[in-house]
Amino acid sequence: MIKTYRETATIQAEQFDGSDEMIKKYAIGVMPAMMIDQFSDPDDSNNWSEPSFRINTLEGKMRLRVGDWIATGVKGERWVIADYVFKASYVEAGLYAKLQEME
Repeated sequence: MIKTYRETATIQAEQFDGSDEMIKKYAIGVMPAMMIDQFSDPDDSNNWSEPSFRINTLEGKMRLRVGDWIATGVKGERWVIADYVFKASYVEAGLYAKLQEME
């Protein structure tokens, strides 16, 4: 018989903004933007890739994008959660308690 389960662990999370402060805080690896076509105009913003970010997790290095969430679990482990997944799956702990009281 299938049962429904909900995670009960509380996590800490911070939305990644690409700042140097967060890069240092979480020891994030950065691969800078690169020219896509070396023979094109270097001043053309469409000729540059986005910078690439990586963060160490228990499963290895994970790609991180600006706007993703960096989650920290109860044992200090970290992982990346896409913004749309985070917003659909998590609610701030204080707000959750208030919602429970309203039911």
